[in-house]
Amino acid sequence: MKAARFYDRGDIRIEDIPEPVVAPGTVGIDVAWCGICGTDLHEFMEGPIFIPPCGHPHPISGESAPITMGHEFSGVVYAVGDGVTDIEVGQHVVVEPYIVADDVPTGPGDKYHLSKNMNFIGLGGRGGGLSEKIAVKRRWVHPVSNAIPLDQAALIEPLSVGHHAFTRSGAKAGDVALVGGAGPIGLLLSAILKAKGLRVIVTELSAARKEKARESGVADYILDPTEGEVVAEVMKIRGGKGVDVAFECSSVNKVLDTLVAATAASGVVVIVSIWSHPATINVHSMVMKELDVRGTIAYCNDHQETIKLVEDGKIDLAPFITQRIQLDELISQGFETLIHNNESAVKIIVQPRLK
Repeated sequence: MKAARFYDRGDIRIEDIPEPVVAPGTVGIDVAWCGICGTDLHEFMEGPIFIPPCGHPHPISGESAPITMGHEFSGVVYAVGDGVTDIEVGQHVVVEPYIVADDVPTGPGDKYHLSKNMNFIGLGGRGGGLSEKIAVKRRWVHPVSNAIPLDQAALIEPLSVGHHAFTRSGAKAGDVALVGGAGPIGLLLSAILKAKGLRVIVTELSAARKEKARESGVADYILDPTEGEVVAEVMKIRGGKGVDVAFECSSVNKVLDTLVAATAASGVVVIVSIWSHPATINVHSMVMKELDVRGTIAYCNDHQETIKLVEDGKIDLAPFITQRIQLDELISQGFETLIHNNESAVKIIVQPRLK
């Protein structure tokens, strides 16, 4: 079968590899669609980061580069291993793509996403969604309604990132949120916030992404830093109070500074994006306003609620897909577009099965 394999920085190859073995306790999935994540771009441009370098196997998966990539994916079950009794062949599913040690508890309240040596399927090994098939442990497979198109279902993984950020924030219906950056995660987070009853202000430079925020209906206000002072505009909207909660989704220090300045006393600032460089923060403002600054990583028992929001029609994922490509176009039409022309794209998804 065909798969996209990461060898080293700037070196991803489409290769033939053996089909996975559907072992006891696992589910075999025909991959339908897989999204290209910002993390994948970081690996391509700056990696290996999450991907274990060649000769340095991951302590849980035992694998190192070359690694099959892709962690935002949907598919159809084609086989179930012995012991799997609650998943059927033909079901539509998505995957919560974790690699954690076998002795780590993953029940309600367990913070398995923070466990030692945690990594992700499609980065740390165990196959990936940028391949025709994958076998995944039952724990990480989540059924979805057949009413959700499989291309849209591929966005449930990044949508769950937004749901976890919302949960980490402690925000509630009626609050006002400021989202710094309307890339894929910023937009999907905004969709979660709207579904949860918040008013949402988005700040973004890109014309295409501002239009996507407007078209999708995930923002009540859209501010452009080049057209006015964002903090002053927020204060006008809020009658001088500032926002209750802010979400940093850009890895840009100026955006983080803006969020800290625009957040009301006793508010919360959540850092959602992955930073590959050090940042500074206005500690005096944090102290004088008693702000909470919180990190968030991925998700932790968020998929079930996220899937329900989509199945109940509270979130429409269709507007966020801006391009569909084939596996052999991954670099030329996928990575290169997102690196050099991301103004034209929000979420690019890949069909791994070559026609």
